Amino acid sequence: MADIETLLRQMKAAPNGVRFHDLLKVCEFHFGVARQSGSSHAVFKTPWPGDPRVNIQNDKGKAKAYQVRQVLQAIEKLRGMHDEH
Repeated sequence: MADIETLLRQMKAAPNGVRFHDLLKVCEFHFGVARQSGSSHAVFKTPWPGDPRVNIQNDKGKAKAYQVRQVLQAIEKLRGMHDEH
């Protein structure tokens, strides 16, 4: 399996071709265990106020492109928070 940084580069290059399992792996690495899973959705808690969650959906083994982009934005925000400390 590819490492997290490799997966992130692939996700940025082609958000339409991401496997759900790969997106799930990236989310678990950055956000921890999903607070909801078991259905076609997995929901992850984020440390900021407002809408503090990342929601991804399994679409026949693939991740939805707009959700891949949302995850990438959330990871950038998370990394920015860590850089401030």
